[in-house]
Amino acid sequence: MGSAGVKSLRPGKSKGRIGLILGAGAFVILLGATLHRVFENTLSFPVPSEAMLEGLSVPQRIVALAESQVGYSTEPSSSYCNKFSAYWHAGTASCPSGEKSEEWCADFAAWAWQKAGVPFTYGYGLGEINGGSASFYEWGVANGEWHPATSGYIASPGDVAVYSLSLGADPSAMHVTIVTGDSPGQPGPDVVNGDGDRTGFSLVETGTDQTMADAGNGDSILAGYVSPPQSLPPRSGNDLREV
Repeated sequence: MGSAGVKSLRPGKSKGRIGLILGAGAFVILLGATLHRVFENTLSFPVPSEAMLEGLSVPQRIVALAESQVGYSTEPSSSYCNKFSAYWHAGTASCPSGEKSEEWCADFAAWAWQKAGVPFTYGYGLGEINGGSASFYEWGVANGEWHPATSGYIASPGDVAVYSLSLGADPSAMHVTIVTGDSPGQPGPDVVNGDGDRTGFSLVETGTDQTMADAGNGDSILAGYVSPPQSLPPRSGNDLREV
């Protein structure tokens, strides 16, 4: 602001106080609107109830959980602040309402698996699943559940599709999704993307025949699938804690 502008705002203390009050009021209104959007964004996407999930198979539960969140987006919309990373206590804490910030496609897929009752450990050790997309590939190899896209494997609902996999001493991948269906003869699966950015930025969205995933740096190619174990122990009440 130039000196003339400063002088025009300083004829006396009373106007300074009024400006301060108005500024504080505007801040409160803005804060209230922001918090309203955050709470509305979270509460508008409840998980299916225990009764709804009880009669479903594990793959059906995974799909139901993933699809229940379609439309959820980060807040602010230009950020990676999301509730799924916060569920795992992962990412940075520079977000409103206790959310955490990191690219969250793998956190979303891990959340859907965990709430459906798939046993795994979220962490950063060997054979553990975390916010890195390649962790699903490594878990799949360790547990005999990895299926390369070139193998002719037909994905099942509840599988995790892995995109743009780079192997080596430290494997990496660009994206993962939850498979909802894979018709024979269809090149790619139908999926739910966590942290998708086809129809917007950093949101949960669906994809049809998704052989390529837009991961922010151009399209990434489908590399293969990771299946949850076929034989699973009963779920505990903690498996369905809210997100």
